[in-house]
Amino acid sequence: MIWQQLSALLTRLYQPIDRAETLFLQMKNISMMTNQIVFLMLADRIFLSEPKMTCLYTLMFYNVITYCISYIKELIEKEDWSPYVTLTERSKIKHLAMSATKIVLEWTKAITFIVTLTFTLVVFGLEQGLEHYKPSTIYTMTTWIYYSATEKVFVQMFPSMLKFLRLEVFENLEELYAPVILKSFIISVSALFVLILVPVASWRFLLIAIYLNVYLKLRDLLRESGPALKLEREMLNRYRRATPEEIQRFDDICAICLCNMIKARITPCCHLFHADCLRQCLKTSETCPICKTELTFESVSMTR
Repeated sequence: MIWQQLSALLTRLYQPIDRAETLFLQMKNISMMTNQIVFLMLADRIFLSEPKMTCLYTLMFYNVITYCISYIKELIEKEDWSPYVTLTERSKIKHLAMSATKIVLEWTKAITFIVTLTFTLVVFGLEQGLEHYKPSTIYTMTTWIYYSATEKVFVQMFPSMLKFLRLEVFENLEELYAPVILKSFIISVSALFVLILVPVASWRFLLIAIYLNVYLKLRDLLRESGPALKLEREMLNRYRRATPEEIQRFDDICAICLCNMIKARITPCCHLFHADCLRQCLKTSETCPICKTELTFESVSMTR
């Protein structure tokens, strides 16, 4: 009884902190930059003998590189190069105010990109104000990998990289695996750096690093990315994997996407589908896409 009362009291006391942590995690840009700065400060203390604000210089240069990459990516993916905005999709009548806004915005982006790139080249070329900025190769590689794993532009590109590998273990769940992999990586690296610095760094700084870069990221992983992946995996694991012989008897073709199957899931009614194809169908109906048999949990269990 006492433990229950104590637990309830602690829960009530923690509620304001919980709300503050949730709000902080929801502010993606601020929380991301905070994690990057803290990790760069950890890296400064491990890899550099004289940090002297190296982390801030590094973050600034990485942000410049990211801005340039994101702008180039936007140009490559851009489909509508017209400077005008029409009143409707099929109309040829130009919306003057929106067209003017679009032209100004596009020119502003282009000028900002050119100025940013020129400024960076000038700074590195003349080395003005960089006499104390001397990052080592391992420092640059480590911090850039961490930065890439947390920066929005590269995080959005990571699922495509996983899809390019075409690993069957993912079963077309790369969009869900990607955040789990990235968050697990940044939590592990941050925890490792904290452990390395335990004998030499200030305990206050290490506690802040543990709280921001380990605890909060782990909480985010366990409350958002992890459960989403677990839910989809549980849905698929209700259906066993088909053997190569079963796939061959089915002519290696998925009846949903009509593409070849190397690996597949089999339903209780003995129909084979790509894991992702079956998963997408089950989101709209708990029936077999071919014979419309009810794919209830009991029917699945009986086939195992």
